Amino acid sequence: MGARVPGTSMRAWRVHRPGPIGGAPLSRVTTAVPRPEPSELLVAVHACGVCRTDLHVAEGDLPVHLAGVTPGHEVVGEVVEVGAEAGAGFGVGDRVGIAWLRYTCGTCRYCRRGDENLCPQSRYTGWDADGGYAEFATVPAAFAHHLPSGYSDSELAPLLCAGIIGYRSLLRADLPPGGRLGIYGFGGSAHITAQVALARGAEVHVMTRDSRARELALELGAASVQGAADPPPVPLDSAILFAPVGELVLPACQALDRGGTCVIAGIHLSDIPPLNYQRHLFGERQIRSVTSNTREDARNFLDFAATHHIAVTTPEYSLGDADRALADLAAGRIAGAAVLLV
Repeated sequence: MGARVPGTSMRAWRVHRPGPIGGAPLSRVTTAVPRPEPSELLVAVHACGVCRTDLHVAEGDLPVHLAGVTPGHEVVGEVVEVGAEAGAGFGVGDRVGIAWLRYTCGTCRYCRRGDENLCPQSRYTGWDADGGYAEFATVPAAFAHHLPSGYSDSELAPLLCAGIIGYRSLLRADLPPGGRLGIYGFGGSAHITAQVALARGAEVHVMTRDSRARELALELGAASVQGAADPPPVPLDSAILFAPVGELVLPACQALDRGGTCVIAGIHLSDIPPLNYQRHLFGERQIRSVTSNTREDARNFLDFAATHHIAVTTPEYSLGDADRALADLAAGRIAGAAVLLV
């Protein structure tokens, strides 16, 4: 099937009034097809993942960066126009991925040392610029991604954030070879990260409140599943908290063995209750946050996905049902990673 030819208008969603998803913060609009800047690509969107960060943008958990923004930063599509200064990396007809990280300055001390995810001037798709809850989207060519073969558009979409941020979280977790990893919350990112860890020889233990997520975790090879705050059956070398629930930091830290690391993977987290030093941190246990990702993280993860097929569970929704998809995500009705098909 060929790419849609861009006309003058397109269907899209906008966050018109950030607030609880039950109050309909999104509005469906007909708007102009965006025009790419000289350094950008225009992409016909085929699929866009539904990420919890989209929910945070819609509900106002994250501050407004662009009024009326179109959410979505797990975009798979086809290049339909290449800006005059976009370089030779992509051509019309190429399959392309658009991810969360959209711009970094390239000159600050963080960029120069390879930590572009910490760039103070960084910009993000679906927050600072319109994203993929639309028929067309733009992306700076330098921040677009080549995609591995062997996956459908729907399977690829969650890899572009859920997969990438989970991969960085795993790096931050300092999991030793053959180590024991605890995963708290088992949604879109977690079910991908678990497969990466298992492929690398880890023993994975999952803590989640959702019965369907527990079933999925066992199907994927988890050694055990427990309730969200229950102790795992063995001390953990590392833990990754995907659920945006600050209260879970305490049981995750308490489950760590000496020298273990607890990583908080989300961009938003509810308040963490007071920690008890002896119970939660003593023994050189530590807590680390994750802030976005670098393009190198993305490339390395997508290379991994090219050689280790990841089974992505993707409940599918039409573009016109984006508000329902976010409502289902908020209510915990999605096992895996939901995807909008355009």
